[in-house]
Amino acid sequence: MTTFKKLGLSDEILKVLTELGFKEPTEIQKKAIPRLLTEEKDMIGLAQTGTGKTAAFGLPLLEKIDPDIDNTQALILAPTRELGKQISEQLSIFAKFIDDVAVLPVYGGAPISKQIKSLKKTRHIIIATPGRLIDLINRKALNLEEIRYLVLDEADEMLNMGFQDELEEILKHTPDDKSTWLFSATMPTTIKKMVKRYMDNPIDIRINPKNSVNTDIQHLFTTVKRKDKEEALCRFMDLNAEARSIVFCRTKLGTQALAESLLAKNYRADALHGDLSQAQRDRVMKRFKNQELTVLIATDVAARGIDVNDITHVYHFDLPDDNVYYTHRSGRTARAGKKGVSISFIGGKDSYKIKKLERELGIDFGKIEVPDADAVLETRIQSWCMGILDKKTKNKVDAKLLDYALLLFGKLSKEELVAKILTLELEKLNIAQGNLNDSEKSDGRKGRGKRGSYGSKRRSGGPRNSSRRSFDKKGKGSKSSSRRKKKRY
Repeated sequence: MTTFKKLGLSDEILKVLTELGFKEPTEIQKKAIPRLLTEEKDMIGLAQTGTGKTAAFGLPLLEKIDPDIDNTQALILAPTRELGKQISEQLSIFAKFIDDVAVLPVYGGAPISKQIKSLKKTRHIIIATPGRLIDLINRKALNLEEIRYLVLDEADEMLNMGFQDELEEILKHTPDDKSTWLFSATMPTTIKKMVKRYMDNPIDIRINPKNSVNTDIQHLFTTVKRKDKEEALCRFMDLNAEARSIVFCRTKLGTQALAESLLAKNYRADALHGDLSQAQRDRVMKRFKNQELTVLIATDVAARGIDVNDITHVYHFDLPDDNVYYTHRSGRTARAGKKGVSISFIGGKDSYKIKKLERELGIDFGKIEVPDADAVLETRIQSWCMGILDKKTKNKVDAKLLDYALLLFGKLSKEELVAKILTLELEKLNIAQGNLNDSEKSDGRKGRGKRGSYGSKRRSGGPRNSSRRSFDKKGKGSKSSSRRKKKRY
């Protein structure tokens, strides 16, 4: 087994990796770190998100920084603010036992005046989004003429987001003799042209996508009609009491609409997409990391940089158009050695998409069915009962009131009293039968869950999600809940 020590890292770096519980390097780390440590060359690293690319370039970069030199020695470009902040946080952690290495993230949406003030101090490593970096260069707040290392992280995503002109402009302000390290999930023509133009005989490291999918993730799919997707999602979340989830949608409008609908049903949910301001995005992520939210609804681009280790479930409300994004998405779970579940919602005619993912990514999908009425009813009643059992009553009930209640209930047996209370709770739940599983043109795989499904209902408050959903007998949202005032961002 290859260890981090065998890669040639210093004792200071190895000490923090041990504290973090890192044992065996990933494939991209095994191949990139030794060469970046020993060779002053350009490099291309082709690997999926979630394969440890930040450590692959971040650890050797920290080893090469000279704290005694009072200028910026490395620049890391990232496509989104979230990813830039994540890289900065990880480098700061990795540098815990390295003295006097200063790291600074700069990105749009934050006050530029504060960033300019921070840049007046020595910053050995700067992590930036392209747009904000151009602003700082134009204001002459930042000089890139002496940088020795330029890292382009998620280069394909930067180009997809329309940053090609900004990248071209930034590269003009950097010295010709720097080392450029380019990391990307794909190698489109635009990147090939950039490599040819700006890189000199680079080291080429490519990780097969089939070797980059996290083996701790259980990949599942369920067939469900589009109109029933939201209800199916709610049922899965209801049956996973302690789950923390990310739900991926294809569009910003779809993301916002789903988040508002879940909020109206009292799920602890919120949206993360490109139309939110930086302050709104920061607030959402802070609430999610602090576990004030249990489910985050996100677009692919907005989710770049999400680094939360206890995400248990990833739901693909819409399958991505590009298989690369499936790896990006599912890689949000099963981090730090934990297990995770990735569930895709598809129509009965779309099983070929799952087979394509299996073939191209080298993973196996299991078929799971939308939970049935009995399963969710049992879960909700169990949660309700446990909430009652855990309730502390000492010194909280007036003795006279308790005596009066005992007098009124005195003629009832224990079984009769429990039955009456349970009946009241069942009326709140209002279970309606209905099968959401779409069997049309199914591929015939054997399902792993119970057959059938449970209908929409009103959930009573419980310790899990504190969710209350109000439904009519057909299983659709009632007028009272669907017409609630939408949350403003």
